[in-house]
Parts: sequence; C-alpha cells; structure tokens
Amino acid sequence: MTTATPTSDSALLQLLRTTGPAGVAEIAGHVDVTPTAVRQRLGRLLAQGFVEREPVRHGRGRPRHRYRLTNKGLRLTGSNFADLALVLWRSISSVEDFEVRRSILRRVVRTLVDSYGRQLEGHTVTERMRSLAELLEQRRVPFSVDQSNGLPVLTAHACPYPELADKDRTICALEKALFSELLGRNLSLALCRLDGGSLCQFQPS
Repeated sequence: MTTATPTSDSALLQLLRTTGPAGVAEIAGHVDVTPTAVRQRLGRLLAQGFVEREPVRHGRGRPRHRYRLTNKGLRLTGSNFADLALVLWRSISSVEDFEVRRSILRRVVRTLVDSYGRQLEGHTVTERMRSLAELLEQRRVPFSVDQSNGLPVLTAHACPYPELADKDRTICALEKALFSELLGRNLSLALCRLDGGSLCQFQPS
C-alpha cells in the first residue's frame, strides 16, 4: 500500500508511528521517496533523539537496521490529547477544597518541572529561556525570545491550551509558575491573549 509522500520529518515520524519498526527499504516502499532521502531524514531524527535503530542480521555481511520511535518521538507524535486534558482540568477545577486544589496544581507543576528541566540547557535566564523556546517548538508550540529592550521576553505566538485558557485562565497562572520554576526566576505575564492581545509574553519580574 502506498501512502502520501512525507514532505517533512514530522510526517516520517507519523509514518513510523502507524507502521511500527521498519527498515529504510520498507519506509521507501510506503512513500514516493528514494532510500537515500529516507536515510537523510532518519539521520536527522536519530540525532534529535526522536528515532532509534536496531540491527537485524540476515546471514553474513553487514546487518541492516530497523528504525522505531523513541519515547521522545512517541510523545511528539501522540500529543493530541486535548479532550483528555480538558476533562482532567475540569476535574481539578471542580475540587471545592482550595488547599487540596492548590496541592494538586503544585504537584502538576513539579512533575512538569522534573520532566522539562532535565532537557533545558544554559546557565543564564536568557540561555535557559531560549532552550525552553526550542523545546516548546519541538512540541509544535511556537515560542520566541527577544532581548532588544534589555530584559529577555518569552513570547507565546499561539496558546498551548486554547480551549482550557478560554474557559479558565487559572491555566495561565500555572504556566507562569512552571516557566518561573524552570528558569529559576520569577516571571510576570506582561501580555495575555485573554486580555485582548494577539499573543502572550512572559518577562522577569
């Protein structure tokens, strides 16, 4: 069976997600792309940690390789959990006891900090902010960093959780707390889309 030509690395990741582990020839057989082009894309994905390979021996000679998604690749390709996130958020928000609700949110932030924190690089706030922006870009959430006016500004060009934010802006406070923890510096939400702007901006207090 022939599928649509993967015109990007993300499309190739989606292909591996649906087909499972596959070799270069198998992947090329699914799409209208040469084995050389497939190897080039797989090389980039290997370097980025989205794909891993395992040798498969067939008699003598050099072993062939099969490629599979890593946990990082699975998280990237399986990130469409908006409905589940919305239900979970509503469940947390419905907890009447304020202290219990705050404790749950703190745990959520702590878990996210532990997950994201290991992947951030840099020592200064600006360096870590740029590393965070790159990490979010990998998750298809467009962020950028600007330091033209002295202090670095982290800009969200699209809301990571638009449905949640539209219904409960507490998610904005959680995001600000998360970024502050990751960067080791208190941030303020200088601009917010919910206040009529076209984007959200975080900057050191």
